[in-house]
Amino acid sequence: MSNLSDVQAEFLQLLVSSEALRFGSFTLKSGRMSPYFVNTGAFHHGGDLGRIGRCYAAIIRERIGDDVDLIFGPAYKGIPLALATAAAYEELIGRPVAWCYDRKEAKDHGDGGSFVGAPLTAGTKTVLVDDVLTAGTALRESIAKLAPTGINLAAAVISVDRQEPGPKGTGTAREEIAADHALPVEAIITISEAVDYLEANAVNGVRYLDADQAATIRAHLGR
Repeated sequence: MSNLSDVQAEFLQLLVSSEALRFGSFTLKSGRMSPYFVNTGAFHHGGDLGRIGRCYAAIIRERIGDDVDLIFGPAYKGIPLALATAAAYEELIGRPVAWCYDRKEAKDHGDGGSFVGAPLTAGTKTVLVDDVLTAGTALRESIAKLAPTGINLAAAVISVDRQEPGPKGTGTAREEIAADHALPVEAIITISEAVDYLEANAVNGVRYLDADQAATIRAHLGR
């Protein structure tokens, strides 16, 4: 049985109650079959966003510290995540926290540039927030885009690590990104943690996984 922290348990409850985490048979963008599917697009209420922001903020404070100055979210899904996280983290630590996001294409008029929000100045301690990590391609692109700014990228925080294998075959996609960039990549929850907990526990009186389903997912993960 997995012992989740209060933050992880709250986030998992939100995942299953919003049907952002579902179990069955799904075809991923890569063409690979999967016995589970994570869609954070199911979080579409203001209250959902507030709860998500508090979960990200709690993980940042717990695993990275109180001295983060800026939260960056890649367009498009990372934009509301950055806003919600910065607001919640600011409330936690009691001082202003900036936030920023990127444009898909650089703008050559008006305020111009590739980024919107707080300026990305050299040395600014920054955390990148994003949603679900599968292959990690988008996360790698964001890290590369931030590199020329000179910020101090302290960590990346994702919502769910699907624990899919990385392209090099040396570990999961998250592990390979962390190794390649010497960067902590934290997850609010991994799919293994979610499965272990849901197999053993009901959430709001509902059993979301039985032993056979859990075994199928573990086989998919090579556990």
